[in-house]
Amino acid sequence: MRGFFRMVRDTLTVARRDFMAMVGTPTFLLFLLAPVLMVGFGAIGGAGGAMVGKNAEAKQRIYAVIDSADAARFAAVDKRLRAVFTDESEPIEVGIVAPAGDPAQQARALLNQDQHDVPAVLYGSLTHPNILHRNEESSSARYLAEVAEQAVRDEAAGITAPISSPRFVHIARQGSSIGGKSATGFFAVTILFVLSLMLSGQTVGTMAEERSNKVIEILAASVRLESVFLGKLIGMFGVAMVFIAFWGALVLLGTLFVPNETLQGLTEMRPAIGIVPFAFLFFGYFTMAYLLLGSVFLGIGAQASTPREIQMLSLPITVFQMAMLGLASASVALPDQPVSLVARIFPFSSPFAMLAYAARSPAIWPHLLAFAWQLLWVGLSISLGARFFRFGVLKSAGPRRKKRWGRKQSGQVAATSS
Repeated sequence: MRGFFRMVRDTLTVARRDFMAMVGTPTFLLFLLAPVLMVGFGAIGGAGGAMVGKNAEAKQRIYAVIDSADAARFAAVDKRLRAVFTDESEPIEVGIVAPAGDPAQQARALLNQDQHDVPAVLYGSLTHPNILHRNEESSSARYLAEVAEQAVRDEAAGITAPISSPRFVHIARQGSSIGGKSATGFFAVTILFVLSLMLSGQTVGTMAEERSNKVIEILAASVRLESVFLGKLIGMFGVAMVFIAFWGALVLLGTLFVPNETLQGLTEMRPAIGIVPFAFLFFGYFTMAYLLLGSVFLGIGAQASTPREIQMLSLPITVFQMAMLGLASASVALPDQPVSLVARIFPFSSPFAMLAYAARSPAIWPHLLAFAWQLLWVGLSISLGARFFRFGVLKSAGPRRKKRWGRKQSGQVAATSS
């Protein structure tokens, strides 16, 4: 029992030492403000992409080369059908052009013009329209054909005005939709991945400085290596908590300025397990993801002795994290497929997949099993990392094994002398 309390004390001492060494430096402020640069670059790139997309959409046009007798009916049907679509899915603007000379040549000239990108052009009579198009799967060509069909049907039936007057009744949804649950799961998994990628990766280089200034040899002589590894992991986790608390407070403050319409739109993204339990599970699974990935990265980084080696390790670590994101994302998209079960069981993707599971299922007991399973792998990862460091770097079999070996040798000497 005394050994256990000593191990806890040593672990907390190493954790406090690493935490203060990280937080107490001026560069920690740059670490806190790193998301500002990421969000800034992302916003610039997103704004540029949106401007390019809007300019491309503004340059698109489809045409109908029809005479004045059909033009009014065609325009009226086009206006009525557009009311069905949302802004994102609304068809391309239709330009109605009167025939001049050969309609076929005129349609080809419109299709090949340089002022606009023209995916389709209709010409001829509405009963037997000819439609030129660039893509065989073009929705614009099918839209022109449907407008012509409806215009001919209205003329045949003698319809000149709407013949029904619908009454729309809005019924608020009780709970979240299936799509909303999936969106919640994917959004939560993405946020969890970004936080894990930014914060757990910091543990890779924590042992390099200790090895360069020979402090690790002093620590290894006085403290169990498992306590060193766990203490460093807890210390870096404390740094991560400071980071999350700082930005979490800013995000909560920012919600005060979010329009009510936006907040009402987010009500569709409600997890099946409930908002409050989901928040606690998010924190718990972030802790597990950080400890799991951090323990692996700490063990791998402990094998590196120079910054060059640490940089070489960064690529496989990032690839590994991306693979875990891909596996968890597959579990969100295919919740009833075997890949979802594999993602929940595999320890390093389990926190991400189980968080997505909480978004679509109200069950609590699977999360208790998941936490126990993930904690087991945290202990195994720390133990293996310390053992590999002891054998591979320190070239030591450990004090206990040496003590046993010494007793064995003394026993052999005594037996020989007797």
